[in-house]
Amino acid sequence: MPRYDTRCFPFETSETPRARAMATDERILLCTDLDRTLLPNGPAPESPLARPLFHHLVEHEPLLLAYVSGRNRSLIEAAIREWDLPLPDYAVADVGTTIHRPQAGEWQVWEPWWTHIGRAWGRRTAADLAPLFDDFEELAPQAPEHQGRYKLSFHAPADTDHAALLARMQRRLGEQGLRASLVWSVDETRPIGLVDVLPPDADKLGAIRFLMRELGLGPEQLLFAGDSGNDLPVLASEIPAVLVANASDAVREAAEWAAHEAGHDDRLYPARGLSDDLNGNYAAGIIEGLVHYHPRMAEAVRRHLAHLQTSGS
Repeated sequence: MPRYDTRCFPFETSETPRARAMATDERILLCTDLDRTLLPNGPAPESPLARPLFHHLVEHEPLLLAYVSGRNRSLIEAAIREWDLPLPDYAVADVGTTIHRPQAGEWQVWEPWWTHIGRAWGRRTAADLAPLFDDFEELAPQAPEHQGRYKLSFHAPADTDHAALLARMQRRLGEQGLRASLVWSVDETRPIGLVDVLPPDADKLGAIRFLMRELGLGPEQLLFAGDSGNDLPVLASEIPAVLVANASDAVREAAEWAAHEAGHDDRLYPARGLSDDLNGNYAAGIIEGLVHYHPRMAEAVRRHLAHLQTSGS
């Protein structure tokens, strides 16, 4: 993959828009899913300039970047290398059950988040809960690298009646006096169903709300971008969100219904494409959502895009 040289961009002094805005708390916390949201690893076409433009915006504008992914830390780092992504300020990994902060070349686990979510399960971890589902024939444990301290993950057939399955799992947990958040999604590239068992509130939405509180930000200073079933709680929440244009029709319909039921129609924006250069898929959709909710960013987008078009970076 090409590497985008942001050093050549003409906004490199202490008086950059990013530096000024960070100092005056005009920050925007940009939280984005990775696979098939920022990463163009789905069947839809990617606008060639979208990812370089995303990279420039993160480097030079007042954006705090958080990757919010079902991937674990090592797989997030692999994606950063493979797709030449900017290093985030925060990484919400394992479907929200772990928060990392990359600092000085090290990825620090944010222990207060583990303390917070671990209370619901007492001293138990995800591994302690696994035997509860041994007799669920439709469930197959995912590989060890996809499990976490507070994330128990299974595969299931994509055509499973997932509502009935999750209800059975909740009953089993309830028999043990346990509460959990159960997340269903489908990896459409295979296709196969994915089931995650998490502590209550230890999903992407809970982690983003925790970040928001810790950073002293309000919902109007956030943007979330997603494409899949495990993004639905955020897409239907009070947090401004963009659904990238390459999301499936099923996810789009589910997100719009859930947002409407929650009274948050105005907090969900389905990307459609801004221009011939930004078709609404993947990074182009994230940028479109940024402009929709934060119109002041429109001029920055035009400026950076013009630079990329003329420089060939």
